[in-house]
Amino acid sequence: MGLPKYHETFMPILEVLNTEESLHYRDLTIRVRDKYYSDLPQDLLDKKTSTGANILLDRIGWGKSYLKMGKFVDYPKRGMVQITKKGKLIVKSGKFTLEDLKNDPDFTAHREAQKSKKENEVEEVSTENASPQDLIDSGFSTIETQVKTELLDKLRSVDPYYFEKVILILLKKMGYGDFMETSKSGDGGIDGIINEDKLGLEKIYIQAKRYNENKVREKDIRNFIGAMSGDTNKGVFVTTSSFDDSAIVKAHEAHHTIILIDGDKLVDLMHQYGVGVQVSNVYEVKEVDEDFFEGN
Repeated sequence: MGLPKYHETFMPILEVLNTEESLHYRDLTIRVRDKYYSDLPQDLLDKKTSTGANILLDRIGWGKSYLKMGKFVDYPKRGMVQITKKGKLIVKSGKFTLEDLKNDPDFTAHREAQKSKKENEVEEVSTENASPQDLIDSGFSTIETQVKTELLDKLRSVDPYYFEKVILILLKKMGYGDFMETSKSGDGGIDGIINEDKLGLEKIYIQAKRYNENKVREKDIRNFIGAMSGDTNKGVFVTTSSFDDSAIVKAHEAHHTIILIDGDKLVDLMHQYGVGVQVSNVYEVKEVDEDFFEGN
């Protein structure tokens, strides 16, 4: 018996979660390992990737992530995992395979939504026909997409005031000057003010809306423009959801310069500038140095 594939951990994960209200993701992986795979040889239990991560725990973690894509599990709060009603039905059926997941409507919709984003669109590669570099690139793309999906989920669940702080931290990382948070009440729709330059000669007003499903409407943009008064003509409106067509038109037609950042663009920027994410592994791919052997 070898190590399970990530999709072979689906049922063990759901069965463990079915007995608890919720579990921290670290506790979940340990419980799944101890309950279902403790009879594996010790060398397999201890087997690690080239970067030192435990392979079995890593695969359980990926199993959890794929179940989340299909809405069989959910993340009720930071670090916690719980089974959904949909997941409980799978436990009752007693069987769930990778093929079942691929045919699931929620999982299919999730994958299609990811493919529709031009910046994340990657050509499908097959193991048989792909070069090793193709497989590496495809793997990195899959991991990046999953990280951005989880990052957006986190942003949609954090305290709204903390979300405003996240946006200001991101703009600071992007090279803008010092920022100032506005008061939590009576701020007229302005959540923060950031200096466009290090000396503070030009200011940019920030509006941050942490929405789950609701789109930002024209009224929201109009109120934002009004709140900017005569202090500045530059603003950034950020949301974890998206902007409806009328809001986009209003921002483009305004005499002010209004930059709109939706949820997808937001997590792209956070990933690029290292806000809310950290480096998990670093891989080195080496090749023969032809110049080294030129003299022979």
